[in-house]
Amino acid sequence: MKQRKQEIDTNDIVYGVHAVTESLQANTGNKLYIQDDLRGKNVDKIKDLATDKKVSISWTPKKTLSEMTAGAVHQGFVLRVSEFAYAELDTILEKAEAEENPLILILDGLNDPHNFGSILRTADATNVCGIIIPKHRAVGVTPVVAKTSTGAVEHVPIARVTNLSQTLDKLKEAGFWTFGTDMNGTPSHKWNTSGKLALIIGNEGKGISANIKKQVDEMITIPMNGHVQSLNASVAAAVLMYEVFRNKL
Repeated sequence: MKQRKQEIDTNDIVYGVHAVTESLQANTGNKLYIQDDLRGKNVDKIKDLATDKKVSISWTPKKTLSEMTAGAVHQGFVLRVSEFAYAELDTILEKAEAEENPLILILDGLNDPHNFGSILRTADATNVCGIIIPKHRAVGVTPVVAKTSTGAVEHVPIARVTNLSQTLDKLKEAGFWTFGTDMNGTPSHKWNTSGKLALIIGNEGKGISANIKKQVDEMITIPMNGHVQSLNASVAAAVLMYEVFRNKL
């Protein structure tokens, strides 16, 4: 019982077909739990991949898997993984230097793991060089983030920094222009996306924090013609990531 409690409490698991497959391929898996009555091509594929990666397999009741994932949709697959390896900021900057018109995303106090996972998925699709998040008062890489990202968490470098303000100073020294999102700003379709870009996405409720807003070079607004005042953080991020991506094509 003590062992199971530990499995529920810790963040060292991923679950779902895509997240488990990507983690196994990235060699971060330690032990695989498969629903004991599950059959089909996904079972064979993931079982063979785990065997190839020398990851032990435990055939486990669905009820136990549901307890391990706190009732989340696990699709019959749970993988115990090594602690997530955050990237160094310098690694992301080196990657950006090798690209033309690179984009780095900065998440200022994002709290919803579903938003983070969705942002990762779009970041992978639009060739974002990396994502920077703060260590405190923000969501890190959790099982929900990994599951929502459908494996993108293994492909987009994520740096976790102590001080976002100092990080922005470092980005400016490296030649990056910093952009934020606001109700009043340059319309996204008129945004000049050439050069090195750092885009800041604020907290779901409060937006970009006041001290960070002072360091922004330009605010970008997404034109809206409906009755609501703002978009979900992951949707807003996706619109702007694709605006940058579109201008590279």
